[in-house]
This record gives sequence, structure tokens and C-alpha cells, in this order.
Amino acid sequence: MDEKMVLRMEHVTMQFGGVVAVNDLSLDVPEGKIVALIGPNGAGKTTAFNCITGVYQPTNGRVEFMGETMICSHPTGKMKKTYLGSEAQTYVNQKIVNPTPDHVVELGIARTFQNIRLWKSMTVFENVLVAKHMRAKQNVFSAITRANAHEEARMREETMELLKEQGLEQYKDEIATSLPYGLQRRLEIARALATEPKLLLLDEPAAGMNPQETQELAQYIQEIRDTHHLTVFLIEHHMDLVMKISDYIYVIDFGSEIARGVPKEVQQNKRVIEAYLGVSEDE
Repeated sequence: MDEKMVLRMEHVTMQFGGVVAVNDLSLDVPEGKIVALIGPNGAGKTTAFNCITGVYQPTNGRVEFMGETMICSHPTGKMKKTYLGSEAQTYVNQKIVNPTPDHVVELGIARTFQNIRLWKSMTVFENVLVAKHMRAKQNVFSAITRANAHEEARMREETMELLKEQGLEQYKDEIATSLPYGLQRRLEIARALATEPKLLLLDEPAAGMNPQETQELAQYIQEIRDTHHLTVFLIEHHMDLVMKISDYIYVIDFGSEIARGVPKEVQQNKRVIEAYLGVSEDE
């Protein structure tokens, strides 16, 4: 991959006590591409996303975003003795960088979750408007003096435009969690888009969807990538969707990479087939 890299993970390891959930994971996500991270249940995929988005501080490794170090860590304290991953000394002389999730969003990374996380007491419109405030051009003084009225009007207008674009305008006054499941998924993505990200992380966006909804979602992800000039990094178990829209795929099992490549290469990889289907005792 010679393209410009939006995201780069280097030797990322996440260890909880004696359990290594992500083990020495390195990968690249090129600008404008759709890249998938796949693997069996419990492989460490969501943990990897949590390391990128500031939910967890990795035990070791570095993450670059737009060519700049965004996260850097190495084993400290008791972990120096109990660390089970590799590359323990690689980042020892580098400054630990551990951004909070809100700072990661400010940098330009937005995500959705495996289990939909909408603000349950808010309307569809309010869910997106709140996210819009991440890019608000206002401060405490402008709020007190009501000098931010123009800015508020701009955000409300842009929120409405985003709802129209996502086909959600007719539901704007409904409580978010009253929407059908598929529309809640779309709303969660719309809320992520409201933060104006450069990189969109989707954690199992097709979870709970029927085949028709999954097919529509595949087209939808490609459309928002093109419309919003995004790079997309997704976790997904629906292989038809992954193989249809992904430019490149990484496969992990038990926290470690077992394969990488374009969809056709991954589909035919023996280790990937074994990880998903298992190997008989006779083999």
C-alpha cells in the first residue's frame, strides 16, 4: 500500500492482567478506502477499536493519525514484569500519549458501536444536533451574551440537511429509540457524520439486520464514503458485506493477525477458513 495513510497501528498490544486481548497488531488504513477488520467472536476486534478511540490505553504500541502520533504507550509499573506481548522495549524512550475519547473525535475520528448507543430521551434531531456541537465556533462568553445565535442557527440547519441526506427528516421529532432497528443504525451513523470526521469507524454496522437491510447498508456505506470524502474502517461478521465493499481486509484471531489482503486473497486463505470453521481433530 503506497497511498497516504489516514491511520497506522504499530505493534499495538492490549493486555488485561494475564490476558492479551490484542497482540502485536500492526495495520494501515489508506485515505479514501474501506478497510475491514474481521475475525471470530472474541478475536479482539472491538478492543482494537477501543485502543484507537481512547477508550483503552494500549499496554504497548503506537497509533498514527494523519501522519502524526496520536497514541503511544509502553509497559509501565508492574506490567514491566507481567507483560506477555512483543516489542516491549520499542517505545520505552518515547513519550506516552493517551488522548481521551473526546479529543480523538476532535482530531477527526468518529465511531459507531456494536450495540447501538443513542441518547434514549432525545429526539432524532437532538441526537444529531448534540454531535454538531463538537465543531461549534462558540465559547462561554458568546453563550452568556447570546452572541452565538447565528452559530446555533447554522448547526440546526446543517443538522436538518444531514437528516434529509440520510432519509431521516420525517422522523426528526420522534424519540430516537422509537425508530425501527435499521433506522436507529442509520441515525447512529448520521450522528457520527455530524462530527465531520476524516475517519469513520463502524463496529458491526450490519448486526441484527436481515439480508435485504444488509445489502442496502453495503450501498449506504459506499455512498457516505464518497459523499463525505471519508475513509472507513469497519468490523463486521457479515462476510457478504465485507467482501463486497472492502478494498483491503485484516483478519485477527486470539488478538493476533493471521491474514491480510484484498477480499479474494482473504477468502481463499486456509488460516482464515480454519479460524472461522475450525479444524477437525483428525487433521
